[in-house]
Amino acid sequence: MAIQTNQIVSIEYEVRDGDTVVDSNVGGAPLVFMFGKGQIIPGLENGIVNMTIGEKGEVPVKAEDAYGQHNPEANQEVPKDQFAGIELEVGMTLYGQGEDGGTVQVVVKEIGEENIIIDFNHPLAGKDLLFNVTLNNVRDASEEEVLTGIPAENKVEEAGSCAGSCGCS
Repeated sequence: MAIQTNQIVSIEYEVRDGDTVVDSNVGGAPLVFMFGKGQIIPGLENGIVNMTIGEKGEVPVKAEDAYGQHNPEANQEVPKDQFAGIELEVGMTLYGQGEDGGTVQVVVKEIGEENIIIDFNHPLAGKDLLFNVTLNNVRDASEEEVLTGIPAENKVEEAGSCAGSCGCS
């Protein structure tokens, strides 16, 4: 049976760009997400929809279904003094906060005397990827998970909510 929207899915994966492994959680914590909510790239979500628990498979994902095509106009010239205290290098990845409050990842493209040029494209934009995936688990989401969009496995414990079991009391 196909995985349904609002189900909680757990996967182990390795992703390659050609022969290069660019990300992997093999041997670590699984990736847990709510299916159908855009929490992972569309090509991977579509590629696992008919997998069953315990199944392993290769999921090829085209650039347009991953991080999109590379946009040559996604560069911005920024005053160098905005990066005071950071030893800048071409190719360096920087993280900041976007207008929507989310994290923005940029790459330093050029360093000039007064300004630097940063690239807002995702580092994997324009690349076709190959995922080796193991589907660990699929379960129905709780009412709270459906409302918040956050699987219980991904919830951050609030300070003081461990009821003393962590040795904090």
